[in-house]
Amino acid sequence: MPDTAHNETIASAVSAPHSLDPSSSRLYSHASAPKASHKVDNEDGIELTELPQAETLSSKDPGPSVDAESASASAGASVVPEKGAYKMLANIQFFALCWTLFLAGWNDGTTGPLLSRIQSVYNVGYTIVSLIFISNCVGFVVGSVSNIWFTDKLGFGKTIVLGSVTQVVAYCLQAPAPPFPLFVIAYCLNGFGIALQDAQANGYVASYKDNGAAKMGMLHAVYGAGALAAPLVATQFAQLHHWSFHYLTSLGVALSNAVILAAVFRFKRQEECLAQIGEGASEQGASDDSKYRQIFRLKELHLLAFFAFVYVGIEVTLGGWIVTYAKEVRGGGESSGYISAGFFGGLMLGRVTLSWLNKAVGERLVIFLYVLLAIGLELVIWLVPSLIGGAVAVSIVGLLLGPVYPIVMNEAGRILPRWLLTGCIGWIAGFGQTGSAVLPFMTGAIAGKSGIKSLQPLLVGMMGLLVVLWAMIPRGHSRAD
Repeated sequence: MPDTAHNETIASAVSAPHSLDPSSSRLYSHASAPKASHKVDNEDGIELTELPQAETLSSKDPGPSVDAESASASAGASVVPEKGAYKMLANIQFFALCWTLFLAGWNDGTTGPLLSRIQSVYNVGYTIVSLIFISNCVGFVVGSVSNIWFTDKLGFGKTIVLGSVTQVVAYCLQAPAPPFPLFVIAYCLNGFGIALQDAQANGYVASYKDNGAAKMGMLHAVYGAGALAAPLVATQFAQLHHWSFHYLTSLGVALSNAVILAAVFRFKRQEECLAQIGEGASEQGASDDSKYRQIFRLKELHLLAFFAFVYVGIEVTLGGWIVTYAKEVRGGGESSGYISAGFFGGLMLGRVTLSWLNKAVGERLVIFLYVLLAIGLELVIWLVPSLIGGAVAVSIVGLLLGPVYPIVMNEAGRILPRWLLTGCIGWIAGFGQTGSAVLPFMTGAIAGKSGIKSLQPLLVGMMGLLVVLWAMIPRGHSRAD
């Protein structure tokens, strides 16, 4: 039947299947190039035109073929997991850096509750026991200066692991309660290790282009969590015969930190690690000067570093000596160590809960607000003879001072050249940690002559200096790239 033959010819032309090219994984039709139509004669002598089978028909078809739809779905599926993998790896990296800051906070929160016990065990006064702060300071300064060299020669991954291993060695020395000189030297090693890790962690997070300010706040909130947890444990060990076994707890945290850093960052350079999470590479400087020369030419860097020096000094002095102050001036007992935990707990909460206020007021103005309120509370602690009232006020001071350090790091990220950022932040953090030794040592030396009651006037004066220094730092609305 002529109609039947005619229909079959057209049907065969229309139904020419599409298939997947096994060699190129691209879709193609059986007639990938359009065929010229030609005439054929059937048995009835009727002229028929053979239709092109491939792209001519498919191009007229408004709907996608089944294979095209599946290929599109496959392409979409490959994009989503890639973004998900970026996010998961970024979270793992951020957790590793947070654990590093937890250990730094743990270390700073340990000293206060153990200070009186260290004095009694080694039979030393305020001035001599303050040498542990000086030793810590020396380690921080050496670590901060050498951090720039280590970052260039070894890279981010190796430098941060080196810092973590140095801390492990320090806690191994402290755990058996060695002679006082060796105990002091261990603080130097500890400071060196923390300086390297602190610089690398802060520089890494400051390089984030996506939500960096919030992550910086979270990073330092975890520092506050470590500083909160340590006094809760150290206060218990301070009352035991084997008081130095507290450093075995610190050793466990330090070992886990070293393992996590090595496993997550795999000794790679910062650019490689950032590329793994979809962050672009940092800008490179055009100058041929050495990094040391470029860094130390920056006036803004030195203002930020000196601000950090005073701030960290206040933070560690208050957290470290407030326990002794509560015992000797306010008549507190052995449980006074928990006041230090209250201060660092407030520090942690401030970094977590006050970010909305930082945005509402503006990070520059809000620091003036926080510091002025903290000065008012310090006057309450100084002038009102109440142990409980003083403990509550100390916690609120921690709450107010908490956001200050992350804001300083954010400001550094806005002002300083990005290609020098890790080295600059290393210097800011290290010089700041110098304050954690100098101010507590000054407090101990003054207390040796005038008594620990001199703590509050010193803190009020240092907080007043913070206001002046912050007014001198330029606004971070532009970057010196």
